[in-house]
Amino acid sequence: MDMETKKLSLSGSSGIVSKYSYIVVFLIIFAVYAATSSSLTWSGVMNIFRHSAIIGIIALGMGLICLTGEIDLSVGSMLAMVSGFSVVIYNITGSIFAAFLFAVAFGGFCGLINGILVGGAEMPAFIVTLATMLIFRSISQYVCQKLPKELIGGGSSIYKLFTQKSSFQAFYQIGNGKAATLPYVGLILALMTVLFVYLSTSTKYGKKVYAIGSNQKGAVMTGINVPVTKISVFVIAGMLVGLGAFLWIAMNASADPATTGTSYEMYAIAAVVLGGISMSGGKGRVLGILFGAMSYTIIDKIIVALKMDSLINDAIKGVILLAVIMIQLEGSKIKGRLKRRTNEV
Repeated sequence: MDMETKKLSLSGSSGIVSKYSYIVVFLIIFAVYAATSSSLTWSGVMNIFRHSAIIGIIALGMGLICLTGEIDLSVGSMLAMVSGFSVVIYNITGSIFAAFLFAVAFGGFCGLINGILVGGAEMPAFIVTLATMLIFRSISQYVCQKLPKELIGGGSSIYKLFTQKSSFQAFYQIGNGKAATLPYVGLILALMTVLFVYLSTSTKYGKKVYAIGSNQKGAVMTGINVPVTKISVFVIAGMLVGLGAFLWIAMNASADPATTGTSYEMYAIAAVVLGGISMSGGKGRVLGILFGAMSYTIIDKIIVALKMDSLINDAIKGVILLAVIMIQLEGSKIKGRLKRRTNEV
């Protein structure tokens, strides 16, 4: 093997692993699930797709935010508030479309609040979204207690869809129906993934997002409006939470302000990290988020298949998340060493 061929071999193998690490992680986790599950069927695989939908859609927005080097800890509480208020809108109007428009618009508004404080006022995203995480859930719980019972579906502490509405079955079908064997919510996740892969890879906007995360000062010098772009990613993330909230109530016909979306900010971040996006910003592929979300869903199913105590669930997920981050860091070091070695050859 001559020197040029050796260079290409070293750089090529490291490049492929780096580009598709999220698929490798997914396949490893899926193989463990296949080995531990005694009744893995096509229906079971489709359930993975279905159960990944809401986290995956929220994680797409989280991924954009992380690509700019920021973070959003409020998405779980935002999901609770938007889904609860969307139930109220549906109960008043009986319109699925009105509930959908409200959910996406109100989610975008919540994201705008975060975006203005982070991108406009230049406050730390961690502090801003930690505060709004508390605010959103608190408002959701307070309003649920104060609204007339007929607006929240007759419940005392949760928002419920009125099942007597003529459009209820159609609404419920959106969250629980299938096209052939493919769940509607899974198809929506796939469609949103395709859209955001295109947005991040084939548009000027996507290049701006990566540029800000890679080198914010450099992005400013090239004429990118950093505050506006940062505001926009938070708005987009909020709109995706709104879509997730709409699907949540379509799937469950209710929203509990105390528990809906609990720890979803951590699950979304985990899906982003498992998908290979760097938390420091500017690196990673949006397609990986789909695989990251499904990987996290499969971990849940592995825990169930092994009949482990559900109380240890989050501890296991936390350990896996730390392990993946360590692997990513070590992978970067290995890639750097391989690059130096190819230059020396």
